[in-house]
Amino acid sequence: MVAEAVNQSYSRAQVQRLLNVSKRQLDRWKKHSFVRGEENYSFQDIIAIRALLKLRAKRAPPAKVEKAVASLRRKLAGIESPLSELSLHWNGKSISVRIGGNDMEAVSGQFLLNFDAREGSALREFAVRPKAGGGNESEHWFQQGLTLEETGAPIAEAIAAYEKAIELNPNAAGALVNLGTIYFRDRKWKKAEAFYQRAVEADPRYPLAHFNLANLHDEQGRTELARKHYLEAVRLDPKYADAYYNLALLSEQEGETMAAMGFWKSYLRLDGGSSWAEVARRQMDRLKQAAFVVSR
Repeated sequence: MVAEAVNQSYSRAQVQRLLNVSKRQLDRWKKHSFVRGEENYSFQDIIAIRALLKLRAKRAPPAKVEKAVASLRRKLAGIESPLSELSLHWNGKSISVRIGGNDMEAVSGQFLLNFDAREGSALREFAVRPKAGGGNESEHWFQQGLTLEETGAPIAEAIAAYEKAIELNPNAAGALVNLGTIYFRDRKWKKAEAFYQRAVEADPRYPLAHFNLANLHDEQGRTELARKHYLEAVRLDPKYADAYYNLALLSEQEGETMAAMGFWKSYLRLDGGSSWAEVARRQMDRLKQAAFVVSR
C-alpha cells in the first residue's frame, strides 16, 4: 500500500478536495517551486502541501517559508524538496528543521539548543564552562539565563541574566556563547560575532565557541575563517560530528572533493545512524560518481 501511495498521481480537483486548498493557493505554491505538480500532483507534493498548510496555520509568513526552503536546498545537498523530506517548524520568529534529534535554524544553519526533559541535563553539561574568578554568583545568573530560555520567557530577561553573569565574570564563556547565539538568531551579526569572539578569547579550548563562530563566518561568506574555527572545534573535540558535517559542505563549495570525502567519512563514523547521515551518504555517492566521470 505504501508503494502504491508513493507512485500515485492526484488531480488538481482531488488535491483541492482532500486538503481543502484553493486553486489560487496551489498556483502560488507552484510559482514558488514548493510543489512540482500543476494539473497532476505526486505523493511528495501532497506531503509538501500538508507541511505548507501546517506552517500557514502557525502563521508563518510566506516570505520566511520561501527563504527557508531556498536555504535548505542550498545547504543540504541531496535534499530537493525540504517540505516533503524534512520536518519544518515555525517558532513564532523563524523556521527550524528537526534532523537527527537536533534543531537547526533553516536560514542561518545555526544549531539550536533543545530544552526538552530528555536532553536538558546533557545540554547544560555541554554549555556550561566554569571559569575561575566569577564564583558561584556568576554561575547562578548563567543558570538563570538557561532556565529563562527553557521556559520561553521574554528573551530580554535571558539576555539580562547572561549579561549579569558576564559582569560578575568576564570570562564566563558559556554566557558569552549563549548571548552570541541569541543575536545570531536575530541576525544581528556584529553583536553575535563580538560575543562569540569574546568566548573564544575567554576559553580558547571551548569547542562550541569555535563552532558557532565558524557558522557565523560561514554565513558571512568568510570561508577561510570558517574553516579555521571548524577545524579548531574538531581538534579540541574529535567527536564533534556537526563540525565535520559543516567542513564537508564547506569543502564541497570550494571544489575540494577529496577533503569533502574525508570529512563526510568522519561524520558518518560518528553519526551514521542519524537522519543527517542519509544526506551525507547521498553526497558521498554523488562525489564518487563525479570523480569517476572525470577520471574516464
